Amino acid sequence: MFLCSVNNKQQKIKKMKKSILAILTIASITFTSCSNDNTSDSSSSFQINADDLKGNITEGTVTLDANETYTLTGGLVVRSGASLIIPAGTTIKSDPTADSEKAKTIYIAIERGAKIYINGTSTKPVVMTSGKASPAQSDWGGLIICGDAKVNTGDNGTSEVGGLLYGGNNNTDNSGSITYLKISYTGSKFSDSKEYNGVSFFGVGSGTVVNNIYAFESGDDGIEFFGGAVNASNLVIINSYDDSLDFADGYQGTISNIYISGVSAAGIEGSNNGQNDIATPMTNAKINNVSIVKGTDAKFTASEKAINFKEGGGIETYTNLYVHSDMPSAFAKLDLGTGATARIAAGEFKVNGINFVTATNTVSTYVTNQTGAGAGATLPTWADWTK
Repeated sequence: MFLCSVNNKQQKIKKMKKSILAILTIASITFTSCSNDNTSDSSSSFQINADDLKGNITEGTVTLDANETYTLTGGLVVRSGASLIIPAGTTIKSDPTADSEKAKTIYIAIERGAKIYINGTSTKPVVMTSGKASPAQSDWGGLIICGDAKVNTGDNGTSEVGGLLYGGNNNTDNSGSITYLKISYTGSKFSDSKEYNGVSFFGVGSGTVVNNIYAFESGDDGIEFFGGAVNASNLVIINSYDDSLDFADGYQGTISNIYISGVSAAGIEGSNNGQNDIATPMTNAKINNVSIVKGTDAKFTASEKAINFKEGGGIETYTNLYVHSDMPSAFAKLDLGTGATARIAAGEFKVNGINFVTATNTVSTYVTNQTGAGAGATLPTWADWTK
């Protein structure tokens, strides 16, 4: 009886030890798996190196880790059918050692048929910026998004930089979403005629969500729309070395709540088509609640006025547009071609309820008693998150 009891106790102890060992083994495997995770979702074979972020995401979904700071060392391209998720609080910096030649190879691009989800918040925006100790405009390329929406330059255009196809016949196309993005020191020069913008939308459809973008120190335009039908709101564009906000090529959409400061060329450049100024679908842009401030630095001259009505202009309607007194007294720079003059004569260039008339092309005529993006020249409260 005694020996049997002892044997039973010993067997129970052995079983307990095996159970504890099994639990520890599972925990060790789980911990090791987490420790070696390259922050790439298991649905994609793409492997992330936080210190050397670049390459092609060809399938599945890749999710970055907000606890990492990523160094972008080349082009990161999301190919058709794949997705990239960037959580709130994530920081991506360009290669701190990149010279001007390498800077033009550093960008993030979303191919037609792919998706990006920039999921920032007002307290934890997603940050894309220069990695240099003394950052400056043109330290890297920028963000490029290509969609399947209509563009009046053709259904299969090629993006200015990156060489990606864009445009089609689906104006409701969905390329994902951008919310609370700070993007800085972009605009590297790709060639004598091509430069990156802060954010470029090529044929992006209205199914894409775009709100709360802060574009700072872009070597070319701050934010540009090439055709497409995506709507956007809450844009802060500071210190752009060409135009601040630009739309062209049959853009059909509404852009609301825009604060612009530091204007080199035009505060807003609106175009229809550089090769055919009456091409269809004609640009039809509704721009609401805008403040344009030239800025105190002498390098910002606003050489192309508050609005550059260019290459046929298209249909442009501005509501609650405020232009600060530091801007040139002439309100707009005008394309004098027959396409643009026809739009003006038809009352299709409308500013604060007034049909544009060239004989009275002065700021005071068109922006009297407007509050703009919030409080005239003052950064609006909805943009406090950018401070």
